[in-house]
Amino acid sequence: MKKQKLSSLLPIAVFLIFYLGLGIWSEYIMKIPMGFYNIPIVVAFMLAILTACFQNRSLSFDRKLELMGQGIGDKNIITMLLIFLTAGTFVGVVGRSSAESVAYLMLSLIPARFSVAVLFVVACFVSTSMGTSVGTITLIVPIAAAVSETSGFSLALCVASVIGGAMFGDNLSFISDTTIAACNGQGCAMKDKFRENFHIAFPAALASLALILVLTLNADVHPAPIPAYNLIQIIPYVLVLIGGIIGINVFVVLLIGIVSGAVIALATGATGQTGILAVKALLENMGSGAAGMFETSMVAILVSAICALIREYGGFEALLGWIKKAFRGKRGGQIGMGLLVGAMDIATANNTVAIVMANPIAKEMSEEYGITPRKAASILDTFSCIFQGIIPYGAQMLVAISAAHELGYAISAFDIIPNLFYPYLLAMSSFFFIAIDSKKKA
Repeated sequence: MKKQKLSSLLPIAVFLIFYLGLGIWSEYIMKIPMGFYNIPIVVAFMLAILTACFQNRSLSFDRKLELMGQGIGDKNIITMLLIFLTAGTFVGVVGRSSAESVAYLMLSLIPARFSVAVLFVVACFVSTSMGTSVGTITLIVPIAAAVSETSGFSLALCVASVIGGAMFGDNLSFISDTTIAACNGQGCAMKDKFRENFHIAFPAALASLALILVLTLNADVHPAPIPAYNLIQIIPYVLVLIGGIIGINVFVVLLIGIVSGAVIALATGATGQTGILAVKALLENMGSGAAGMFETSMVAILVSAICALIREYGGFEALLGWIKKAFRGKRGGQIGMGLLVGAMDIATANNTVAIVMANPIAKEMSEEYGITPRKAASILDTFSCIFQGIIPYGAQMLVAISAAHELGYAISAFDIIPNLFYPYLLAMSSFFFIAIDSKKKA
Protein backbone atom coordinates (compact mmCIF):
# COMPACT_ATOMS: atom_id res chain seq x y z
CA MET A 1 0.00 0.00 0.00
CA LYS A 2 1.30 3.45 -0.97
CA LYS A 3 2.16 5.95 1.74
CA GLN A 4 -0.53 8.60 2.06
CA LYS A 5 0.81 12.10 1.34
CA LEU A 6 -1.46 15.12 1.00
CA SER A 7 1.58 17.08 -0.24
CA SER A 8 1.33 14.98 -3.40
CA LEU A 9 -1.72 17.06 -4.32
CA LEU A 10 0.48 20.16 -4.70
CA PRO A 11 0.39 20.06 -8.56
CA ILE A 12 -3.39 20.57 -8.44
CA ALA A 13 -2.94 23.56 -6.14
CA VAL A 14 -0.29 25.01 -8.48
CA PHE A 15 -2.65 24.71 -11.44
CA LEU A 16 -5.60 26.28 -9.62
CA ILE A 17 -3.52 29.16 -8.25
CA PHE A 18 -1.97 29.93 -11.63
CA TYR A 19 -5.10 29.49 -13.78
CA LEU A 20 -7.81 30.83 -11.50
CA GLY A 21 -5.57 33.38 -9.80
CA LEU A 22 -4.31 34.98 -12.99
CA GLY A 23 -7.78 34.80 -14.53
CA ILE A 24 -9.41 36.60 -11.62
CA TRP A 25 -6.58 39.15 -11.51
CA SER A 26 -6.75 39.92 -15.25
CA GLU A 27 -10.53 40.02 -15.67
CA TYR A 28 -11.77 41.48 -12.40
CA ILE A 29 -8.82 43.55 -11.14
CA MET A 30 -7.15 44.67 -14.36
CA LYS A 31 -10.54 44.73 -16.16
CA ILE A 32 -9.11 43.03 -19.25
CA PRO A 33 -11.98 41.86 -21.52
CA MET A 34 -12.08 38.06 -21.80
CA GLY A 35 -9.29 37.94 -19.22
CA PHE A 36 -9.91 34.27 -18.38
CA TYR A 37 -9.83 33.31 -22.03
CA ASN A 38 -6.37 34.85 -22.37
CA ILE A 39 -4.88 32.65 -19.63
CA PRO A 40 -3.15 29.69 -21.37
CA ILE A 41 -4.65 26.65 -19.67
CA VAL A 42 -2.11 24.30 -21.30
CA VAL A 43 0.74 26.33 -19.78
CA ALA A 44 -0.99 26.16 -16.39
CA PHE A 45 -1.11 22.38 -16.61
CA MET A 46 2.51 22.28 -17.79
CA LEU A 47 3.53 24.08 -14.59
CA ALA A 48 1.50 21.54 -12.62
CA ILE A 49 3.13 18.59 -14.35
CA LEU A 50 6.60 20.07 -13.78
CA THR A 51 5.73 20.40 -10.10
CA ALA A 52 4.72 16.73 -10.03
CA CYS A 53 7.96 15.72 -11.76
CA PHE A 54 10.10 17.54 -9.18
CA GLN A 55 8.32 15.75 -6.33
CA ASN A 56 9.24 12.31 -4.97
CA ARG A 57 12.97 12.06 -5.70
CA SER A 58 12.91 8.37 -4.85
CA LEU A 59 11.58 7.73 -8.36
CA SER A 60 13.79 8.25 -11.38
CA PHE A 61 12.66 10.59 -14.13
CA ASP A 62 12.42 7.65 -16.55
CA ARG A 63 10.06 5.88 -14.13
CA LYS A 64 7.94 9.02 -13.90
CA LEU A 65 7.75 9.19 -17.68
CA GLU A 66 6.68 5.54 -17.72
CA LEU A 67 3.92 6.22 -15.17
CA MET A 68 2.69 9.24 -17.14
CA GLY A 69 2.58 7.14 -20.30
CA GLN A 70 0.47 4.52 -18.55
CA GLY A 71 -1.92 7.21 -17.36
CA ILE A 72 -2.31 8.69 -20.83
CA GLY A 73 -2.96 5.20 -22.23
CA ASP A 74 -6.10 4.75 -20.12
CA LYS A 75 -9.15 3.64 -22.13
CA ASN A 76 -11.22 6.61 -21.01
CA ILE A 77 -8.57 9.09 -22.13
CA ILE A 78 -8.18 7.44 -25.56
CA THR A 79 -11.97 7.41 -26.00
CA MET A 80 -12.16 11.09 -25.08
CA LEU A 81 -9.39 12.02 -27.52
CA LEU A 82 -11.13 10.19 -30.36
CA ILE A 83 -14.38 11.99 -29.57
CA PHE A 84 -12.53 15.33 -29.63
CA LEU A 85 -10.98 14.46 -33.00
CA THR A 86 -14.21 13.39 -34.68
CA ALA A 87 -16.17 16.23 -33.05
CA GLY A 88 -13.70 18.83 -34.32
CA THR A 89 -13.77 17.31 -37.80
CA PHE A 90 -17.59 17.44 -37.79
CA VAL A 91 -17.62 21.12 -36.80
CA GLY A 92 -15.05 21.85 -39.50
CA VAL A 93 -17.10 20.09 -42.19
CA VAL A 94 -20.54 21.51 -41.45
CA GLY A 95 -19.22 24.98 -40.60
CA ARG A 96 -21.09 27.95 -39.23
CA SER A 97 -23.71 28.13 -42.00
CA SER A 98 -25.11 24.66 -41.25
CA ALA A 99 -25.54 25.37 -37.53
CA GLU A 100 -27.10 28.73 -38.35
CA SER A 101 -29.57 27.10 -40.74
CA VAL A 102 -30.72 24.74 -37.98
CA ALA A 103 -31.06 27.65 -35.54
CA TYR A 104 -32.98 29.80 -38.03
CA LEU A 105 -35.34 26.93 -38.82
CA MET A 106 -35.94 26.38 -35.09
CA LEU A 107 -36.62 30.07 -34.50
CA SER A 108 -39.00 30.16 -37.45
CA LEU A 109 -41.05 27.34 -35.90
CA ILE A 110 -41.10 28.44 -32.24
CA PRO A 111 -41.22 31.87 -30.57
CA ALA A 112 -37.73 33.18 -29.77
CA ARG A 113 -38.58 33.47 -26.07
CA PHE A 114 -38.82 29.66 -25.86
CA SER A 115 -35.56 28.99 -27.71
CA VAL A 116 -33.27 28.62 -24.68
CA ALA A 117 -35.70 26.23 -22.98
CA VAL A 118 -35.87 24.16 -26.18
CA LEU A 119 -32.05 23.96 -26.30
CA PHE A 120 -32.03 22.61 -22.73
CA VAL A 121 -34.74 20.00 -23.41
CA VAL A 122 -33.12 18.83 -26.66
CA ALA A 123 -29.75 18.48 -24.91
CA CYS A 124 -31.42 16.39 -22.18
CA PHE A 125 -32.93 14.00 -24.73
CA VAL A 126 -29.84 13.69 -26.93
CA SER A 127 -27.43 13.12 -24.03
CA THR A 128 -29.69 10.56 -22.37
CA SER A 129 -29.95 8.63 -25.64
CA MET A 130 -26.29 8.86 -26.66
CA GLY A 131 -24.84 8.54 -23.17
CA THR A 132 -22.21 11.22 -23.75
CA SER A 133 -22.26 14.84 -22.65
CA VAL A 134 -19.23 15.78 -24.77
CA GLY A 135 -20.85 14.47 -27.96
CA THR A 136 -24.08 16.27 -27.15
CA ILE A 137 -22.30 19.57 -26.51
CA THR A 138 -20.38 19.27 -29.77
CA LEU A 139 -23.61 18.84 -31.73
CA ILE A 140 -25.75 21.49 -30.07
CA VAL A 141 -23.43 24.34 -29.00
CA PRO A 142 -22.99 25.62 -32.59
CA ILE A 143 -26.79 25.77 -32.87
CA ALA A 144 -26.98 27.49 -29.47
CA ALA A 145 -24.48 30.13 -30.63
CA ALA A 146 -26.57 30.92 -33.70
CA VAL A 147 -29.75 30.97 -31.60
CA SER A 148 -28.12 33.48 -29.26
CA GLU A 149 -27.08 35.74 -32.11
CA THR A 150 -30.58 35.83 -33.58
CA SER A 151 -32.82 35.60 -30.51
CA GLY A 152 -30.99 38.24 -28.46
CA PHE A 153 -30.33 35.98 -25.46
CA SER A 154 -26.78 35.90 -24.13
CA LEU A 155 -24.39 33.36 -25.59
CA ALA A 156 -23.39 32.31 -22.07
CA LEU A 157 -27.00 31.45 -21.15
CA CYS A 158 -27.58 29.47 -24.34
CA VAL A 159 -24.34 27.49 -24.05
CA ALA A 160 -24.83 26.88 -20.30
CA SER A 161 -28.32 25.51 -20.97
CA VAL A 162 -26.85 23.02 -23.44
CA ILE A 163 -24.14 21.96 -20.97
CA GLY A 164 -26.76 21.53 -18.23
CA GLY A 165 -28.95 19.36 -20.44
CA ALA A 166 -25.91 17.34 -21.51
CA MET A 167 -24.98 16.63 -17.90
CA PHE A 168 -28.56 15.47 -17.22
CA GLY A 169 -28.16 12.65 -19.73
CA ASP A 170 -24.58 11.92 -18.70
CA ASN A 171 -25.92 11.24 -15.21
CA LEU A 172 -28.98 9.17 -16.14
CA SER A 173 -28.24 7.35 -19.40
CA PHE A 174 -27.98 3.56 -19.25
CA ILE A 175 -25.09 3.61 -21.72
CA SER A 176 -23.12 6.44 -20.09
CA ASP A 177 -19.61 5.51 -18.92
CA THR A 178 -20.37 7.05 -15.53
CA THR A 179 -23.45 4.86 -15.05
CA ILE A 180 -21.55 1.72 -16.01
CA ALA A 181 -18.59 2.58 -13.77
CA ALA A 182 -20.77 3.42 -10.75
CA CYS A 183 -22.99 0.33 -11.07
CA ASN A 184 -20.10 -2.06 -11.63
CA GLY A 185 -18.13 -0.60 -8.74
CA GLN A 186 -21.01 -0.76 -6.27
CA GLY A 187 -22.53 -4.04 -7.48
CA CYS A 188 -26.03 -2.88 -8.40
CA ALA A 189 -28.28 -3.23 -11.44
CA MET A 190 -28.46 -0.25 -13.77
CA LYS A 191 -32.26 -0.13 -13.54
CA ASP A 192 -32.06 0.16 -9.74
CA LYS A 193 -29.50 2.95 -9.95
CA PHE A 194 -31.67 4.72 -12.56
CA ARG A 195 -34.73 4.64 -10.29
CA GLU A 196 -32.67 5.96 -7.38
CA ASN A 197 -31.12 8.63 -9.58
CA PHE A 198 -34.23 9.74 -11.44
CA HIS A 199 -36.09 11.17 -8.46
CA ILE A 200 -33.02 13.34 -7.72
CA ALA A 201 -32.20 14.45 -11.27
CA PHE A 202 -35.70 14.95 -12.68
CA PRO A 203 -36.83 17.58 -10.11
CA ALA A 204 -33.54 19.43 -10.72
CA ALA A 205 -34.16 19.35 -14.48
CA LEU A 206 -37.74 20.62 -14.06
CA ALA A 207 -36.53 23.39 -11.75
CA SER A 208 -33.83 24.33 -14.26
CA LEU A 209 -36.37 24.45 -17.08
CA ALA A 210 -38.70 26.58 -14.97
CA LEU A 211 -35.85 28.96 -14.09
CA ILE A 212 -34.84 29.26 -17.74
CA LEU A 213 -38.44 30.05 -18.70
CA VAL A 214 -38.75 32.65 -15.93
CA LEU A 215 -35.57 34.36 -17.13
CA THR A 216 -36.41 34.25 -20.83
CA LEU A 217 -40.17 34.63 -21.26
CA ASN A 218 -40.25 38.26 -20.12
CA ALA A 219 -36.64 39.17 -20.88
CA ASP A 220 -35.99 42.53 -22.50
CA VAL A 221 -34.40 41.21 -25.67
CA HIS A 222 -34.84 42.24 -29.26
CA PRO A 223 -34.71 39.30 -31.67
CA ALA A 224 -33.13 40.03 -35.02
CA PRO A 225 -35.00 39.24 -38.22
CA ILE A 226 -34.45 35.62 -39.21
CA PRO A 227 -32.08 35.56 -42.18
CA ALA A 228 -32.61 33.34 -45.19
CA TYR A 229 -31.34 29.82 -44.71
CA ASN A 230 -30.75 26.71 -46.75
CA LEU A 231 -32.80 23.66 -45.76
CA ILE A 232 -30.28 21.34 -47.39
CA GLN A 233 -27.63 22.52 -44.94
CA ILE A 234 -29.64 21.29 -41.95
CA ILE A 235 -29.50 17.67 -43.13
CA PRO A 236 -26.22 16.77 -41.32
CA TYR A 237 -27.54 18.16 -38.03
CA VAL A 238 -30.93 16.51 -38.44
CA LEU A 239 -29.23 13.16 -39.05
CA VAL A 240 -26.92 13.44 -36.05
CA LEU A 241 -29.66 14.69 -33.73
CA ILE A 242 -31.98 11.85 -34.76
CA GLY A 243 -29.11 9.40 -34.37
CA GLY A 244 -28.37 10.78 -30.94
CA ILE A 245 -31.98 10.64 -29.79
CA ILE A 246 -32.42 7.01 -30.87
CA GLY A 247 -29.17 6.07 -29.12
CA ILE A 248 -26.67 5.36 -31.90
CA ASN A 249 -23.02 5.22 -30.81
CA VAL A 250 -21.48 8.70 -30.66
CA PHE A 251 -18.69 7.84 -33.12
CA VAL A 252 -21.19 6.51 -35.65
CA VAL A 253 -23.35 9.60 -35.19
CA LEU A 254 -20.45 11.97 -35.77
CA LEU A 255 -19.20 9.98 -38.78
CA ILE A 256 -22.69 10.18 -40.30
CA GLY A 257 -22.58 13.93 -39.80
CA ILE A 258 -19.09 14.21 -41.32
CA VAL A 259 -19.93 12.14 -44.42
CA SER A 260 -23.31 13.80 -45.05
CA GLY A 261 -21.82 17.25 -44.45
CA ALA A 262 -18.96 16.56 -46.85
CA VAL A 263 -21.28 15.30 -49.60
CA ILE A 264 -23.58 18.32 -49.22
CA ALA A 265 -20.67 20.78 -49.13
CA LEU A 266 -19.25 19.37 -52.38
CA ALA A 267 -22.64 19.08 -54.09
CA THR A 268 -23.78 22.62 -53.23
CA GLY A 269 -20.44 24.37 -53.68
CA ALA A 270 -20.43 25.46 -50.04
CA THR A 271 -16.61 25.49 -50.03
CA GLY A 272 -16.56 28.26 -52.64
CA GLN A 273 -14.48 26.12 -54.98
CA THR A 274 -15.08 23.55 -57.69
CA GLY A 275 -13.50 20.27 -58.69
CA ILE A 276 -10.30 19.24 -56.98
CA LEU A 277 -10.05 22.64 -55.32
CA ALA A 278 -13.37 21.99 -53.57
CA VAL A 279 -12.04 18.69 -52.18
CA LYS A 280 -8.86 20.48 -51.07
CA ALA A 281 -10.88 23.19 -49.32
CA LEU A 282 -13.07 20.57 -47.64
CA LEU A 283 -10.02 18.69 -46.32
CA GLU A 284 -8.57 21.98 -45.04
CA ASN A 285 -11.84 22.64 -43.18
CA MET A 286 -11.67 19.17 -41.65
CA GLY A 287 -8.09 19.79 -40.59
CA SER A 288 -8.83 23.19 -39.06
CA GLY A 289 -11.81 21.75 -37.18
CA ALA A 290 -9.71 18.95 -35.71
CA ALA A 291 -6.90 21.41 -34.91
CA GLY A 292 -9.44 23.54 -33.03
CA MET A 293 -9.63 20.74 -30.47
CA PHE A 294 -5.86 20.81 -29.83
CA GLU A 295 -6.05 22.63 -26.51
CA THR A 296 -8.90 20.44 -25.26
CA SER A 297 -6.99 17.29 -26.21
CA MET A 298 -3.79 18.52 -24.60
CA VAL A 299 -5.62 19.25 -21.35
CA ALA A 300 -6.94 15.66 -21.27
CA ILE A 301 -3.44 14.29 -21.91
CA LEU A 302 -1.71 16.49 -19.32
CA VAL A 303 -4.35 15.86 -16.63
CA SER A 304 -4.07 12.09 -17.09
CA ALA A 305 -0.27 12.32 -16.81
CA ILE A 306 -0.45 14.43 -13.64
CA CYS A 307 -3.00 12.08 -12.08
CA ALA A 308 -0.77 9.08 -12.74
CA LEU A 309 2.04 10.70 -10.73
CA ILE A 310 -0.24 11.90 -7.93
CA ARG A 311 -1.69 8.40 -7.63
CA GLU A 312 1.78 6.87 -7.45
CA TYR A 313 2.86 9.39 -4.80
CA GLY A 314 -0.11 8.51 -2.56
CA GLY A 315 -1.98 11.80 -2.89
CA PHE A 316 -5.32 10.29 -3.76
CA GLU A 317 -5.08 7.67 -1.03
CA ALA A 318 -4.47 10.45 1.51
CA LEU A 319 -7.49 12.39 0.26
CA LEU A 320 -9.74 9.33 0.26
CA GLY A 321 -8.60 8.32 3.74
CA TRP A 322 -9.23 11.83 5.13
CA ILE A 323 -12.76 11.94 3.73
CA LYS A 324 -13.55 8.50 5.12
CA LYS A 325 -12.42 9.57 8.60
CA ALA A 326 -14.15 12.96 8.49
CA PHE A 327 -17.69 11.74 7.72
CA ARG A 328 -19.64 9.38 9.95
CA GLY A 329 -23.18 8.01 10.05
CA LYS A 330 -25.57 7.43 7.17
CA ARG A 331 -26.01 11.09 6.27
CA GLY A 332 -22.31 11.85 6.72
CA GLY A 333 -21.40 8.76 4.72
CA GLN A 334 -23.50 9.88 1.76
CA ILE A 335 -22.16 13.44 1.89
CA GLY A 336 -18.65 12.04 2.24
CA MET A 337 -19.14 9.89 -0.86
CA GLY A 338 -20.33 12.91 -2.80
CA LEU A 339 -17.39 15.06 -1.73
CA LEU A 340 -15.04 12.13 -2.28
CA VAL A 341 -15.96 11.72 -5.94
CA GLY A 342 -16.16 15.50 -6.31
CA ALA A 343 -12.59 15.89 -5.07
CA MET A 344 -11.48 13.17 -7.45
CA ASP A 345 -13.23 14.96 -10.31
CA ILE A 346 -11.59 18.30 -9.48
CA ALA A 347 -8.25 16.50 -9.49
CA THR A 348 -8.75 14.46 -12.66
CA ALA A 349 -11.24 16.58 -14.68
CA ASN A 350 -12.87 13.31 -15.75
CA ASN A 351 -16.04 12.09 -14.03
CA THR A 352 -15.67 8.47 -15.15
CA VAL A 353 -12.10 8.26 -13.83
CA ALA A 354 -13.25 9.98 -10.62
CA ILE A 355 -15.92 7.31 -10.06
CA VAL A 356 -13.50 4.45 -10.73
CA MET A 357 -11.03 5.89 -8.22
CA ALA A 358 -13.68 6.55 -5.57
CA ASN A 359 -15.45 3.20 -5.94
CA PRO A 360 -13.39 1.10 -3.44
CA ILE A 361 -13.64 3.62 -0.57
CA ALA A 362 -17.30 4.31 -1.35
CA LYS A 363 -17.99 0.57 -1.23
CA GLU A 364 -16.43 0.34 2.24
CA MET A 365 -18.39 3.38 3.43
CA SER A 366 -21.68 2.02 2.11
CA GLU A 367 -21.18 -1.29 3.97
CA GLU A 368 -20.08 0.46 7.15
CA TYR A 369 -22.93 3.00 7.24
CA GLY A 370 -25.74 0.87 5.83
CA ILE A 371 -26.07 2.64 2.48
CA THR A 372 -27.59 0.52 -0.28
CA PRO A 373 -25.47 -0.18 -3.40
CA ARG A 374 -27.98 1.61 -5.65
CA LYS A 375 -27.88 4.69 -3.42
CA ALA A 376 -24.06 4.66 -3.39
CA ALA A 377 -23.92 4.31 -7.20
CA SER A 378 -26.44 7.13 -7.58
CA ILE A 379 -24.47 9.46 -5.30
CA LEU A 380 -21.16 8.75 -7.07
CA ASP A 381 -22.64 9.35 -10.52
CA THR A 382 -24.65 12.43 -9.49
CA PHE A 383 -21.89 14.26 -7.64
CA SER A 384 -19.31 13.47 -10.32
CA CYS A 385 -21.61 15.08 -12.89
CA ILE A 386 -22.24 18.09 -10.63
CA PHE A 387 -18.53 18.87 -10.35
CA GLN A 388 -17.70 17.90 -13.93
CA GLY A 389 -20.40 20.24 -15.20
CA ILE A 390 -18.96 23.33 -13.52
CA ILE A 391 -15.15 23.02 -13.44
CA PRO A 392 -13.70 25.46 -16.00
CA TYR A 393 -11.12 22.97 -17.27
CA GLY A 394 -13.42 19.97 -17.72
CA ALA A 395 -13.85 18.40 -21.16
CA GLN A 396 -17.47 19.56 -21.38
CA MET A 397 -16.62 23.20 -20.78
CA LEU A 398 -13.57 23.16 -23.04
CA VAL A 399 -15.42 21.45 -25.90
CA ALA A 400 -18.26 23.98 -25.65
CA ILE A 401 -15.82 26.89 -25.78
CA SER A 402 -13.81 25.30 -28.60
CA ALA A 403 -16.92 24.63 -30.69
CA ALA A 404 -18.08 28.23 -30.26
CA HIS A 405 -14.64 29.69 -31.00
CA GLU A 406 -14.24 27.50 -34.08
CA LEU A 407 -17.33 29.18 -35.54
CA GLY A 408 -16.23 32.68 -34.57
CA TYR A 409 -18.09 33.22 -31.27
CA ALA A 410 -16.10 34.56 -28.30
CA ILE A 411 -16.87 33.17 -24.83
CA SER A 412 -14.96 32.04 -21.74
CA ALA A 413 -15.69 29.44 -19.06
CA PHE A 414 -16.33 32.15 -16.51
CA ASP A 415 -19.07 33.67 -18.65
CA ILE A 416 -20.78 30.29 -18.67
CA ILE A 417 -20.36 29.16 -15.04
CA PRO A 418 -22.88 31.61 -13.46
CA ASN A 419 -25.57 30.35 -15.88
CA LEU A 420 -25.12 26.63 -15.15
CA PHE A 421 -28.44 26.25 -13.36
CA TYR A 422 -28.82 22.48 -13.68
CA PRO A 423 -25.61 21.41 -11.86
CA TYR A 424 -26.36 23.81 -8.99
CA LEU A 425 -29.96 22.66 -8.68
CA LEU A 426 -28.86 19.03 -8.94
CA ALA A 427 -26.55 19.63 -5.96
CA MET A 428 -29.44 21.15 -3.97
CA SER A 429 -31.70 18.23 -4.90
CA SER A 430 -29.00 15.73 -3.91
CA PHE A 431 -28.46 17.26 -0.45
CA PHE A 432 -32.23 17.45 0.08
CA PHE A 433 -32.75 13.76 -0.65
CA ILE A 434 -29.72 12.81 1.46
CA ALA A 435 -31.30 14.67 4.36
CA ILE A 436 -34.60 12.86 3.83
CA ASP A 437 -32.96 9.46 3.37
CA SER A 438 -30.98 9.80 6.61
CA LYS A 439 -34.26 9.88 8.53
CA LYS A 440 -35.44 6.61 7.01
CA LYS A 441 -34.61 3.16 8.22
CA ALA A 442 -31.26 2.12 6.80
